[in-house]
Amino acid sequence: MITPTPSKLLALFMALAMAWPAAPALAQGSLPALGDSASDDLDIGDERRLGEQIMRDIRRDPAFLDDPVLQNYVQGLWQPLVASGRQLGHIGPDLERAYPWELFLVRDASVNAFALPGGHVGVHLGLIAMTTHADELASVMAHELVHVTQRHIARSIGSGKRGSMVSVAAMMLGLLLASRAGSADAAQAAVLGGQAAMIQGQLNFSRDMEREADRIGYGMLETAGYSPRSMASMFEKLSVANRLNDSGSFPYLRSHPLTTERIAEARARVPDGTPPVEASLVHALMRVRASALMDPTTATLRRLQEAPLGTLPQERLAGLYQRALVSTRLKDAAAARESLGPLLEAAARPEVPPEARRVVHWLAVEVALGAGPAPQMAELAQMSSLLPESDGQRPAVLLRAQAVRATLPAAGADAPARLRRSLEELQSWVAEHPSDAGAWHQLSLTAAAAGQPVRALRADAEMQAALGDLPGAVDRLRTARRADGTNEAIELQVIDARLRALQGQLRLLMQDETGRGR
Repeated sequence: MITPTPSKLLALFMALAMAWPAAPALAQGSLPALGDSASDDLDIGDERRLGEQIMRDIRRDPAFLDDPVLQNYVQGLWQPLVASGRQLGHIGPDLERAYPWELFLVRDASVNAFALPGGHVGVHLGLIAMTTHADELASVMAHELVHVTQRHIARSIGSGKRGSMVSVAAMMLGLLLASRAGSADAAQAAVLGGQAAMIQGQLNFSRDMEREADRIGYGMLETAGYSPRSMASMFEKLSVANRLNDSGSFPYLRSHPLTTERIAEARARVPDGTPPVEASLVHALMRVRASALMDPTTATLRRLQEAPLGTLPQERLAGLYQRALVSTRLKDAAAARESLGPLLEAAARPEVPPEARRVVHWLAVEVALGAGPAPQMAELAQMSSLLPESDGQRPAVLLRAQAVRATLPAAGADAPARLRRSLEELQSWVAEHPSDAGAWHQLSLTAAAAGQPVRALRADAEMQAALGDLPGAVDRLRTARRADGTNEAIELQVIDARLRALQGQLRLLMQDETGRGR
């Protein structure tokens, strides 16, 4: 018997999402419209709840990755696509209100991306690492976004809702039971058993859905400002790479069959004279960051650490970034510093774009944070100056909080003021991003360092709620009500209100699961 790693169970959830049981195939070009009965079989609320149920398990999987720097980058590519979906009318008020439009990262070296029910899209780090420029990555995101906006999962169920939902419920229950029992074989059997009877219909129907996702996704790409060439170039790259490396590293092509017809149609959409896209330095840095994070084994990190530097300025800068990052992850502080010096020097050159320089500065703080307690104070004091308060992006906000806590012993009389500013910045951030579990975690740690136990417990509860652990969130709020928080009366009032709200959500969740026979 094989004992599954958490990432294997995550992969099975992805297989469930992309291999949803389908109705018999429709003729090409005759997909039902959103108002047709086939769309209404699985309503938006049901789809959202099913997506939330899957995401609660995925967020607990170690393969679910919240790397602030990479997440910040892919969000910067994702949000213009979502905005273009609204502009073009593919995201109406009903979907806008119901779905979170969440893009998340998966620590996996394979080339893959996938859509889940209810507005969640996952991207493997292997996909980021193999793209040449940001527009190629955006083309895959646009394709997956169309699977969400056109509700392809709901439409694939069609008039066979009852049988399909039973199959889906059986697969999900099998996955959950197998994960508790520690059996990958049982989980795989649950997935295959639910799919076998309708696999041919799924393949035929998927061809229509894939063409629709290509067509609408192309329009979203253009409206969002990405190159019209990017989808065709990505298709060509996937096709060539898969032929040269038939090792199962491209699961995206199994769930999204890439035919010569789709490649030809993507090429035909490109206007004559469209210039090629030049790779940006920022994307080059994100590619090497994805490569360093997708396989945390020591052997892989050593190989990346010893990789030769390129000769061109952009290649050399990306190589130095990679060496400094993997050395930090290997806890090799001396090697990290050895690469960081020339990296900062190269990033300071006037031809380096400000956004790339900012990414390098974020890494400099990461290196200083990983240097260990002895040299940490002086290094952090120096590197933290590279994070001006005007940099309000998420990586800077979270790194500043960590740097403030790490340098408290050397802050002396300034320590309370530094903690107060950090708390204010984190509080402002979570007020605008209440589902940011990582920011709530930093707020909890910073509040505890400031001697505010009630606030710390409340922030910890909000982190658990953002991760989907409502019982854990309720437990922490109850603990916070019993904590001795001097001068935290206002925080206690907030806790009482949040406790009532989360208890109400938990009751609804339990009622919903009871009603579905869970």
